[in-house]
Amino acid sequence: MIKAAPRLDSDKLLVIELKNGCIEAYDQLFKKYNNKLFYFALNYLNSTEEAEGVVQDVFAKVWEKKRALKIEYSFKGYIFTIAYNFIKKVYIRRCRQRDYLIAEERKSYADLDTIEKLDYGFTMERLKGLISKMPERRRETFTKSRLEGLSIKEIAQDMNVSPKTVENQIGYALKFIRSNWHLEKASGMY
Repeated sequence: MIKAAPRLDSDKLLVIELKNGCIEAYDQLFKKYNNKLFYFALNYLNSTEEAEGVVQDVFAKVWEKKRALKIEYSFKGYIFTIAYNFIKKVYIRRCRQRDYLIAEERKSYADLDTIEKLDYGFTMERLKGLISKMPERRRETFTKSRLEGLSIKEIAQDMNVSPKTVENQIGYALKFIRSNWHLEKASGMY
């Protein structure tokens, strides 16, 4: 009894031809699996551009490794495994990019914090310059209130004056600062 030779499916025939460098076989495999791989990748990546990149990478790898292809294995399984591995690489790249962006954002916040500290320092220097130009009792009252954080009652007791006098002195000090703040900036102190 004569045994019939096992029938090779079209993928296996195309792989045999591809192993020998047949571009037509490569083109037929590409046409057959291009869309299937694209939608497979798109399902994971949600990006047309990245899915197209995966398909290109898969078929570039197939061409590069064509001589090592095994006809006993499923070509479809082989290329979908390659596609899945490229999809994982895209995810890893995305994570690295996200981590990089987060690190850059944190760095910019740190830089902003430095700028704010410098700005605070300049502002305090300017404020101290204006405070130094006030009459002594007003300067002392304002410093105790705004820089030391004492209450009006505590300042009044400490300076042996009425709470109303303390309120008036703080009011005059604030008015002086407001009216001279821009003059101080214009004179180059800032």
